[in-house]
Amino acid sequence: MPPHSPSGRPGADVPDARGRTGLHLTGRDLTGNPDVVVRDVELIASAWHVLRRTTFDHRQRDGRWTRQQRETYDRGDGATVLLHDTARGTVLLTRQFRFPAYVNGHPDGMLLETAAGLLDGDDPAGAVRREAAEELGVQVGELEHVFALWTSPGSVTERLHCYAAPYTPADRTGPGGGVADEGEDIEVVELPFTAALEMAGSGGIADAKTVLLLQWAALRGPFRDAPRPA
Repeated sequence: MPPHSPSGRPGADVPDARGRTGLHLTGRDLTGNPDVVVRDVELIASAWHVLRRTTFDHRQRDGRWTRQQRETYDRGDGATVLLHDTARGTVLLTRQFRFPAYVNGHPDGMLLETAAGLLDGDDPAGAVRREAAEELGVQVGELEHVFALWTSPGSVTERLHCYAAPYTPADRTGPGGGVADEGEDIEVVELPFTAALEMAGSGGIADAKTVLLLQWAALRGPFRDAPRPA
């Protein structure tokens, strides 16, 4: 006879596979915008990340109230870092397979990116140091916080904390490559900054956070005074 299973909704009334409860309560206590009143939150899925459908009343600019629904995908906040060596004119990136990009038209799903990851309980600076060590094998020193962005605010709750940091060959103290137990198989790629910037314009680099940080580096960051190819 199978063991008794408690009644209820995993992630709401009873723990889900990650031991979480109360996931259907997120957003119900929001009061910062008097033109938005949350009426209901439905937990659709809570596998690794959380998918919710929220019903809310929204007062339009003409004063009319309308009832709307939005689905939000909550994967937690993240952090990323652009590592740069101005003396040698290089940046250090990752290349890895991204199935969502592959299934949506990228030729092979292999994307060049800045090192990044979810906070997973760390503060943003601590998380980005962890990811740089795991993915690139670099022990990061001084960090510069560049900006924090909502990367897809129409549906994804994630806020991404973006950093930049210098590195030298001596700072590469490990092999990088990611965490094998998490299925990561990451190639460390060092590129001339000018080549990376050109790839951001041509589509060779198609990851949004990476393009934004490369453009920042050229306009306001460590390579703002670097010569550009004719």
